[in-house]
Amino acid sequence: MEFGAVLQTNPPASRTIQLAKLAEVHGFSHVWTFDSHILWQEPYVIYSQILAQTQRIKVGPFVTNPATRDWTVTASVFATLNEMFGNRTVCGIGRGDSAVRVTNGKPTTIAQLREAIQVIRELGNSRAVDYHGSTIQFPWSRGSELEVWVAAYGPMALKLAGEVGDGFILQLADIDIASWMIQTVRRAAEDAGRDPDAVKFCVAAPMYIGDDWEHMRDQCRWFGGMVGNHVADIVAKYGTAGEVPTALTEYIAGRESYDYNEHGRAGNVHTQFVPDEIVERFCVLGSASEHIEKLEQLKALGVDQFAGYLQHDNKEETLRVYGETVIPALSEHITAKA
Repeated sequence: MEFGAVLQTNPPASRTIQLAKLAEVHGFSHVWTFDSHILWQEPYVIYSQILAQTQRIKVGPFVTNPATRDWTVTASVFATLNEMFGNRTVCGIGRGDSAVRVTNGKPTTIAQLREAIQVIRELGNSRAVDYHGSTIQFPWSRGSELEVWVAAYGPMALKLAGEVGDGFILQLADIDIASWMIQTVRRAAEDAGRDPDAVKFCVAAPMYIGDDWEHMRDQCRWFGGMVGNHVADIVAKYGTAGEVPTALTEYIAGRESYDYNEHGRAGNVHTQFVPDEIVERFCVLGSASEHIEKLEQLKALGVDQFAGYLQHDNKEETLRVYGETVIPALSEHITAKA
């Protein structure tokens, strides 16, 4: 299993770069960031500094969207970073949340997301693509490699992830929900004539090493509110009795409003409706052994990467314990002498 650290690009940018470097020191393979250009600093600028000051870490948005950036510009950024630093980028993409809602926009359609994935991936891999009636290609790009991982919750987005995604991003760590969604994506991949095992699976959730459960829950309750924004869209479209598991849809019954000024922040007052049980199910909390136990269950489901959000007050210690205990426990063990 690989491990990623999910950061916000809060100022100063040097702090984000520092945490990315620390993540690499502790054995993380990926550093992801939110991509919401009004709420936080521009991530692609910061990626260039992370890549310049690290040796092997991969970077990418968690997640970008087709609405706020021209698709060819997005692809150009990835191809440029790959040319400069050697194919160390990955593109996480979804329909859009905070980046579009803060500007009074709406998430894109599944059709638009599908088309954007095609354009970004082809150009990002130094290939030609049809775009607005013309065949275009970066004449300066050679050998760029870019995977596009699709973030999804609803039935149509999950189907799209299976049909076209190099990877699937699930932003919650509930075992039962993860099992259902991974099976759904695999089935969609198989129906599309793809090898379902070729789709990579990334589960993302807040990771907090500690023993004060009340404090850990309060620090990570924001996550249930963030997930709730997407769940609210699903409920509005499909109701609560559709294909989506009730374990995902029921908890937002007490949701009244959401303030994007507090998006992704510990102490977000608009997430008090999220019950303790949901925080514990959706996140990975507790001692190192408790983290390992839950991650082993996710690994058994076929999860290739766990990406841990660090939007809390225990960032460095959580990275340290992961590096010294959790990551080694989930890694392949090789003996010096058989």
